[in-house]
Amino acid sequence: MNLNWRRVMAAMLVGVIAGMPTGDGWTQQPDQSGGFTLKVQSDIVLTNVVVRDKKTGEVVKGLKASDFTVLENGKPQKIESFDYQNVDEAAVLREKSTVIGKSTIADLVNGEFAANPATLRDHRLIVMFFDLSSMQPEDIDRAVESAQDYVNKKMQPADLVALVSMSSGLTMDQDFTSDKKALLRGLGKYNGTEGTGFANGNEGGNSGGTADDASSFTSDDSEYNALNTDRELYAIRTIAKSLERVDQRKSLLYFSGGLTRQGIENQASMRAATNEAVKANMAIYSVDSRGLEALPPVGNASTGSLRGTAAYSGGAMQSQLDANFGSQETLATLSSDTGGKAFFDSNDFAPAFQQVQHDTEAYYIVGFRSTNTARDGSFRHLTLKLNRTDLRDVKLEYRPGYYAPADFQHQKTEDREQALVEQLRSDLPATDVAVYLQALYFRMGDNKFFVPVSLIVPGSHIHIVKNGDRDKANIDIIGQVKNAEGIIVGNVRDTVKLALDAAQQVQQKKIQYSTGFTLAPGRYHLKFVVRENQTGAMGSFETDLQVPDLKKSPLKLSSIVLSSQRVPNTAKKAASPLVRDGVEWIPNVPHVFRQDQHLYFLYEVYDPAREKGVAEPASSPGLTRREGGPVRVLTSIEFLTGGVKVYETPLVEARVVNIPERGAVAFQFDVPLTQLKPGTYVCQVNVIDDAGGSFSFPRMAMNVWAGATPVVAPAAAAAGAAPSGGPTKP
Repeated sequence: MNLNWRRVMAAMLVGVIAGMPTGDGWTQQPDQSGGFTLKVQSDIVLTNVVVRDKKTGEVVKGLKASDFTVLENGKPQKIESFDYQNVDEAAVLREKSTVIGKSTIADLVNGEFAANPATLRDHRLIVMFFDLSSMQPEDIDRAVESAQDYVNKKMQPADLVALVSMSSGLTMDQDFTSDKKALLRGLGKYNGTEGTGFANGNEGGNSGGTADDASSFTSDDSEYNALNTDRELYAIRTIAKSLERVDQRKSLLYFSGGLTRQGIENQASMRAATNEAVKANMAIYSVDSRGLEALPPVGNASTGSLRGTAAYSGGAMQSQLDANFGSQETLATLSSDTGGKAFFDSNDFAPAFQQVQHDTEAYYIVGFRSTNTARDGSFRHLTLKLNRTDLRDVKLEYRPGYYAPADFQHQKTEDREQALVEQLRSDLPATDVAVYLQALYFRMGDNKFFVPVSLIVPGSHIHIVKNGDRDKANIDIIGQVKNAEGIIVGNVRDTVKLALDAAQQVQQKKIQYSTGFTLAPGRYHLKFVVRENQTGAMGSFETDLQVPDLKKSPLKLSSIVLSSQRVPNTAKKAASPLVRDGVEWIPNVPHVFRQDQHLYFLYEVYDPAREKGVAEPASSPGLTRREGGPVRVLTSIEFLTGGVKVYETPLVEARVVNIPERGAVAFQFDVPLTQLKPGTYVCQVNVIDDAGGSFSFPRMAMNVWAGATPVVAPAAAAAGAAPSGGPTKP
């Protein structure tokens, strides 16, 4: 059955966390509000150990925890847990079809095994992962045939196998099962028909020694392969993460056409995939599905003649060898760092299946609590020894080490960036930092709108570093806009450094960040993630946005901007409608004001009707555009409380289009709030196009305080200034 990956892999969660620090310890840390944050850490590290006789290769059985010594970076560790798994003692799992009301193994893992984890004891858990995106059709056929041979002839009752593939996306094709018929049906679906055969690319973009035809455009090859490699590593990480709660050792048989790393851009993805596999107690067995290849200097019959003189100087041969080695090196690293093995340059893939069965026929699970409590993300080497003098001629097989958990201060730059991107992609919101957002819209052209976005972060959520008479902090901001089809149409990534006077009491301020997007009318989804970079705490905000098609509106009105603060902005190429005459309007997102403040309004009316019966002005020499007759737009602002009007601004009449390049009549109001008592008001903006006979009366809530409200400290402003032209004022 072909099911959604996320839904099906959720059915495989069971047991306790294995493989990485999961720990124990209580700490209390005061936060900036004077309270305390309670943290619980449980640093348990699990590792599998196979003890074999060097001469016979037989597994040594009957060992106890006291027979082992565990060293982490050379320091002894106390063994906290110990277990022994032996597939010869596996109990047969009775699988029944859900059609007759019984549970499959996936159903048991999802529900019943959590209550009884011992059900999976002594079983092998094997995931066959076919990376169709990197394999040629003939490679897929060879890999599938070897897998079918294993299922038919060598699969044991203790083996539970799952089938996973990746072409355009990651899918679970068969959940864990010992049903050979179901596995053969799943394997038969591959059969080479889904292979896309992506090339490995040419590192460095050098065209020398490449076929002189349209099959190799070196720049694009390398760029697309870098993205493909990251995607494959992310897939491995996803598989491992979905299995991390299963206590037993897992084996991932990874069939691939090779992975070529392009450089530093893949280090974070590589480390994350390895780390997640170790946490999940999953060993990776990499199989190069290309098998044994002949690499003739001038290429084989499937390629065109080579460019340049590389075929005669040995350069082409060396290039092919380097590319082949580079594509295998990543696979070898994944295997060695997770306790698995790599299988290259062989057309017989049977040894890979035999090795998995051999490594998991019997093993000890040793758990210890690390004495190194530093959460620095460093790689910690493991050494295991036997204490018994009568067992000196034995060999111990175990993974070389693990990555320690890293707190934010010790994370590398690429890991921090990856965490930010993952939070942006995540469906689960981040709530450690409060984030508030407001999006507005102003028409810039017939089918183009500028959407200014303002984010607010309370100053109390920003951890400040004292530095003399200045308070310093910085925050990371990442955001994106998706259209109705889920396609990303806008991105923001920024790091904002804050340096404020200590006397300003930063903790009582609000940090406001402004940016903007140019969008067409339609429905959009906005998501922003903010991270403060002292503790790594993150907050997210997402909302739907409707940019209206004003062509269908009788009165074409922009958003209403309410502001209590205007700051200088003299950017020469400013293009934001919020910047006028060298001054930028800072939107008041919560609509909360003080009595001693001024309330500023800003809005625009587009394409107002011309008065009839009034002659158009004569055309000027050299000009083809006529302004047309005068307009008559009336507007005022009312403040209501309890349904009763308590204040109204004087009526303002506009007779000209004061922003002709956008066909807009812009209005600005300055309303002192001293005449309003503290309380909640409904603000109604009255707009009437008298010449066109259309009107609009948008309303919004606002609050007036008697005391001081938090001051806004602008973090950044949307670049650009609105076109000049004096707007009408009351």
